Amino acid sequence: MVSLPHPSVLHAAVSAPCLCCRKGKDQFDNLEKHTQWGIDVLEKYIKFVKERTEIELSYAKQLRNLSKKYQPKKNSKEEEEYRYTSTRAFLATLNEMNDYAGQHEVISENMTSLITAELTRYVQELKQERKSHFHDGRKAQQHIETCWKQLEASKRRFERDCKEADRAQQYFEKMDADINVTKADVEKARQQAQLRHQMAEDSKAEYSSTLQKFNSEQHEHYYTHIPNIFQKIQEMEERRILRIGESMKTFAEVDRQVIPIIGKCLDEITKAAESVDHKNDSQMVIEAFKSGFEPPGDVDFEDFTQPMKRTVSESSLSNSRGDGKSEPKFGSKSKGKLWPFIKKNKGAGPEDFSNLPPEQRRKKLQQKVDELNRDIQKEMDSRDALTKMKDVYIKNPQMGDAASVDQRLAELGQNIEKLRLEVQKFEGWLAEVEGRLLARTEQPRRQSGVYEAQNPSGVNSCAQDRESPDGSYTEEQSQETEMKVPATDFDDEFDDEEPLPTIGTCKALYTFEGQNEGTISVAEGEMLYVIEEDKGDGWTRIRRNEDEEGYVPTSYVEVYLDKNAKDVHKPLQKISE
Repeated sequence: MVSLPHPSVLHAAVSAPCLCCRKGKDQFDNLEKHTQWGIDVLEKYIKFVKERTEIELSYAKQLRNLSKKYQPKKNSKEEEEYRYTSTRAFLATLNEMNDYAGQHEVISENMTSLITAELTRYVQELKQERKSHFHDGRKAQQHIETCWKQLEASKRRFERDCKEADRAQQYFEKMDADINVTKADVEKARQQAQLRHQMAEDSKAEYSSTLQKFNSEQHEHYYTHIPNIFQKIQEMEERRILRIGESMKTFAEVDRQVIPIIGKCLDEITKAAESVDHKNDSQMVIEAFKSGFEPPGDVDFEDFTQPMKRTVSESSLSNSRGDGKSEPKFGSKSKGKLWPFIKKNKGAGPEDFSNLPPEQRRKKLQQKVDELNRDIQKEMDSRDALTKMKDVYIKNPQMGDAASVDQRLAELGQNIEKLRLEVQKFEGWLAEVEGRLLARTEQPRRQSGVYEAQNPSGVNSCAQDRESPDGSYTEEQSQETEMKVPATDFDDEFDDEEPLPTIGTCKALYTFEGQNEGTISVAEGEMLYVIEEDKGDGWTRIRRNEDEEGYVPTSYVEVYLDKNAKDVHKPLQKISE
């Protein structure tokens, strides 16, 4: 008889590994959730950096557009304004802001290449590595579970065979004790019992072998495979954490690298601001707008204690405005001179710029001479280049025909000659203007007190000559006291002008006191003639009669244009609103 251990003892011996398997599986689930969370954090950081780069690009684009918006337009009036130090400083600020925007583009590019692209590639690799590790873990888990199932099957088979052997033994003993049973039946029962015991022994041996194998596999599983897999997962997770930390450091370094360049941009803006010179700008305005006119002299004293005629001062305001009649040397027309306020609408103007004040004319002529000299130099450079090319062709005929450039050389020679003639013409006008300006600056100013002390009799005789027999004043002037003012081309240009035709009428909406030279005073409700429309500067030129015309603000009048209007100066009545 073979004594076998009770199956419950064997069941208790192999029940513990089942619990370990479940715990191991739970740990894999926890690690799987945690590593997935780590990848989500990494992807979230990638998204954050990507949005930051988009913001940097958008900011840089807005800065560039802002800088471009306020850049002066080429060949425009704005470009001329940038000769002042303040506007040049502003232009430098715009250029530096453009460079400043470029640094934000650099930030975006570096963050994209060093962080976003690198981390995106790393995330893909991380996902593959994580997938591989957990695949190995699940495979090891499945293997130990399979071994466990084989052990369970072997155990159950051993338990069943033991029970069958016990029943066969009990049946044999029962048959052996019964005297009524034949020996053949007893022998049969004994053989059956021995067979069952042998089967139980075989199951026991198989179960023992399976148990040993399982224990070996389990030890290998929990002490080798699983720890290795956990170690790889741990290393993978640590690399992820280290990588995101390095990316955050790179995030800061990208910004830090452009700080010196941004600092230089700001330094240049500060330098440009410090270069602003208010004295220089003021002097440039003076040089740009000074007219070269000599200020009017003092008004002579007129003694009304004796019957006398009013003397006419050489530089009196009445003469400049055309009040009264004077000799032809002052101009034959009675129309008041509006220079320099009014604008002559005569197209491009005369070639010698005689419509400009002396100083402005001198500047324009000088600019024209400089421009022509530059053109001459340009043509001469072209001629020299062609001459050298011709020499090369003569020395090396295979490179080209020397005669092919002769026509162009002749054209350049003619152009240079024409330009030189133009330069001589404008230099002549320039010398004339500079001579007049010099003469005006050297001409002494008249003082009224000195004049009276030196010519007391002249004043009295003038007054007596102007007195009429009935004691009234006449418009005649004596030859002895005639004030002669040298006429200039400038004055002749305006005296010879034909009056502008009327193009409509207008009604004064408000009272305007024309205190500046070139303006005219109007009363509310007054009707006047329009002789020149607003050219965009906010002023309209009007005429009251043949002797009175000037500019008024366009917003002060209501204009009625009539292209068929005739230049008839009939009286206009004031109309009250």
